[in-house]
Amino acid sequence: MKTIRTFAKTILLSALMSTAAVAQQDPGVRGGPPGAGGPLHGLDPMETAYFAAALNRFLQVDGVADGLGPRFNLDSCGGCHAQPAPGGTSPSTNPQIAAASTNGASNTIPPFVAQNGPVRETRFLSDGGVHVLFTITGRSDAPGCNIAQPDFSDPTAYIFRIPTPLFGLGLLENTPDQNLIDDANAQGDLRQSLHISGSFNYGSDGTITRFGWKAQNKSLLLFSGEAYNVEIGVTNELFPNEREDDPNCQFNGLPEDTTNLTNNNQSNSLGSNFVSDIVNFAAFTRLSAPPVPIPDTPSILNGRQLFNSVGCAACHIPQHTTAASSFTGQSNVHLQRSPAS
Repeated sequence: MKTIRTFAKTILLSALMSTAAVAQQDPGVRGGPPGAGGPLHGLDPMETAYFAAALNRFLQVDGVADGLGPRFNLDSCGGCHAQPAPGGTSPSTNPQIAAASTNGASNTIPPFVAQNGPVRETRFLSDGGVHVLFTITGRSDAPGCNIAQPDFSDPTAYIFRIPTPLFGLGLLENTPDQNLIDDANAQGDLRQSLHISGSFNYGSDGTITRFGWKAQNKSLLLFSGEAYNVEIGVTNELFPNEREDDPNCQFNGLPEDTTNLTNNNQSNSLGSNFVSDIVNFAAFTRLSAPPVPIPDTPSILNGRQLFNSVGCAACHIPQHTTAASSFTGQSNVHLQRSPAS
């Protein structure tokens, strides 16, 4: 712990010194286009149509008839992942405030959720599980359901998570385990000098998992299925059981999100129309382009130098290379941060 505290103080001191040095040249938040969102470059017409249809499914708002609840954090994937474009992080106006009372729901806004604050989920320290914020109690489309929200009165009982951006995650999904191991080992001496330890998270099949706050999910499909069930409450073919057992709050057959055996005609992409929501969510994420950096400025150069000098690059690996892929634009892509100035 002493080593960690000393390292933290060093980072803080370096950051303060850097801030003073570039205060007159830091341009602040970048303007113009967001530089993120949209499909990978070079997708063919069928892939482009699939991406567009999957994006629409990602943005859909669910009601109880669609599977929302009985407990949920929000009613749409696109609500949590919105800034600076669909697939990003929390928007500037927190949609959880409105969702708490949609259709007459009787939820109380927890003290840590604010109109101009981030979308939040909570993990309780007692069991490490996600205890979602809201219920469908009181909603006009959930007659007879009467369950209580979790007790958030003790702020020491839980910790927060916020939505992470999804841009370009298909490239991470397609990075071979051995490449991750080799690239991490290349920074091994730096981590050792900073007394940083840790290891990859491995799944039951013996391969590296990489998605979710605890890197618990192997694939974007598994990540999507878990999020749909935990965050929105929709059961699906990967997570087919409700997380709330009160029979008065069960309104649909299970699982609620399934493969479509006939064309639902929701889009001009047959691939999207026949598959489930979670497959669409995974496709949207997998086919999303990574962020496009802007040209270096003095502030960016200074920040990159500081990032490297204090040891952040020991864990945030500078480069990876993907494998051959079945998807356009993802084969043998070399991903690399710009070198330090």
